Amino acid sequence: MAKGDNLTPTAYIEHHLQNLTFGLHPENGWSFAKNAEQAAEMGFWAIHVDTMAWSIGLGILFLWIFRKAAKMASTGVPGGLQNFVEMMVEFVDNSVKETFHGRSKLIAPLSLTILCWIFLMNLMDLVPVDFLPTLAQRVGVMFGADPSSVYFKVVPTTDINVTLGMSLSVFALIIFYAIRSKGVSGFIAELTLHPFNTPNKFFQVLLIPANFLLEVVTLLARPISLALRLFGNLYAGELIFILIGLLGLWQLPLYFPWAVFHILIIVLQAFIFMMLTIVYLSMATEEH
Repeated sequence: MAKGDNLTPTAYIEHHLQNLTFGLHPENGWSFAKNAEQAAEMGFWAIHVDTMAWSIGLGILFLWIFRKAAKMASTGVPGGLQNFVEMMVEFVDNSVKETFHGRSKLIAPLSLTILCWIFLMNLMDLVPVDFLPTLAQRVGVMFGADPSSVYFKVVPTTDINVTLGMSLSVFALIIFYAIRSKGVSGFIAELTLHPFNTPNKFFQVLLIPANFLLEVVTLLARPISLALRLFGNLYAGELIFILIGLLGLWQLPLYFPWAVFHILIIVLQAFIFMMLTIVYLSMATEEH
């Protein structure tokens, strides 16, 4: 929603931070939420339509770009797209070789996907904050919607559902690789016999609860830290763009320098998520 729609600063910020939510409302049935209260009443199974659309769309864009580069690849002089894709593949491949100490054909493609997909989602933060939401409002009006009830967030990584969903997928892979590398018994032993270990069997049994608590906390901290780090940095960046948008004509001198600085955050957060994923999966395959 544009700043010129007679909104208070608080209402303007809240409107930009609200997702387009579809779900089963206790009174209205299956419908789009018209405000934050209705979105909350829809409960856990409500869908953030804008987040899903942008996430899937940018994922398809990533696949299309790399597929196009693969089809255009030649042994002759490479074009710009082929050079870029080859550079990205080589960079990720070297990162995996230097960090992951196990054997897996999945880690490199997974890392490349994480890096590029998160980068594209983060990149949407550079789109002017009022442009796409205002366009969405105009489309909503064409279908009879009230402009004030049309919400449209364009940065998927500012939605905790996306970052937590990706981190939980990584967490599932951590468990899978740990069990595949050490076996079920080895995985359970790692959770119950470390970090405190002693040759005395009696004391070792007594230490199992403390070991289990510490190891489970460490294990669960990995996906949570992945999710919150990415979400927190991008959410803060989006909020600053929204605050700049409140300044009206004064936003232009501030928007450009912040956007240039934010490019570093966009790239860095995608890289950190990828590297931590590689590190965590490498740790899952290592014996203590």
